[in-house]
Amino acid sequence: MLVLEENHGYSSVIGSSAMPYLNQLANQYGLAMQYYADTHPSIGNYFMFTTGQIITNDDGYTSTVNVDNLVRHIVSAGKTWKAYSEDLPYLGYTGPDQGAYVEHHNPFSYFADVRGSNNPQGQNLVPFTQFANDLGTGKLPDFSFVEPNVTDDAHDGTLQQADSWLQQNIDPLFNSSQFQNGGLLIVVFDEGADSDTSHGGGRTVMVMAGPTVKSGFKSSTLYQHENLLKTITNFMGIDGNIGAAANAAAMTEFFK
Repeated sequence: MLVLEENHGYSSVIGSSAMPYLNQLANQYGLAMQYYADTHPSIGNYFMFTTGQIITNDDGYTSTVNVDNLVRHIVSAGKTWKAYSEDLPYLGYTGPDQGAYVEHHNPFSYFADVRGSNNPQGQNLVPFTQFANDLGTGKLPDFSFVEPNVTDDAHDGTLQQADSWLQQNIDPLFNSSQFQNGGLLIVVFDEGADSDTSHGGGRTVMVMAGPTVKSGFKSSTLYQHENLLKTITNFMGIDGNIGAAANAAAMTEFFK
C-alpha cells in the first residue's frame, strides 16, 4: 500500500510534533533519511513512481499517457490493484479536479491502460469510501494506491490534519490479518519544499512499515522515486523494468 502526502521537506516532518503518528511509524519501522524527489511540481513525481519517467511538469496536464507503467506490469503478472482517491466523484472517474479531489495526484487516471468507457481497469479507480470496506472484508488488492484529498494530504491542510487522517484511516491496516500476512505500507511525500531543488525535487520523507520491515531501521542511502517503483515491483514479485526503475536499486535493506 502506497500512501501519498504532499509538498513538505524532511526537516519539517521528521521530529515534528505536528506529525506524531507518522514519526511513530518512522521510529518503529523504517525511515529513508536521504530520500529525494525527482522534480517540481507534483505531477512529474507521481509519474516517476508509476512510469519511471517524469512525463511532464505541467500540473494542468490532461492528456492520456501510453508509456510503460506500473498498472501494465501488475495486470500482466495476473495481480490486482486499486487507486483509492478521497473525494473521487464516482467509480472510474478520469476527469479534471472536482472539489478537493485533484487529478494530477492520481497518476493512474491518465494511463491508456485504465482510461476508456469500456476499459475494465477503470473500475479500479475507486472513491476512498471503498477502502474501509475492502480492509474490513480482507479484500484489499495486491497493490493499493491511497490518495487523500488536498486538505488531508498536507497540500492545503496542515501537517496535523494529515497526521490525524493517517492515524484514523490507515492505522486500522495493522489490525488486518491480510496485512499482517506479509503486507507493506509505504508513506511518502511527493516532493520537498519548493525552495529545495536538490536532486531535482528536494529532500523529503519516505517511511516503510509492516511485518516485513526491520524494526527501528534508518537508511542513509540516497533514494528517489524510481527506487520506490523498483521496490514496489520487487516486493510484489513482478517485472520492474519500467523506465528509470529498470536501472534503479530496490530498497531491499529495509526488509528483514
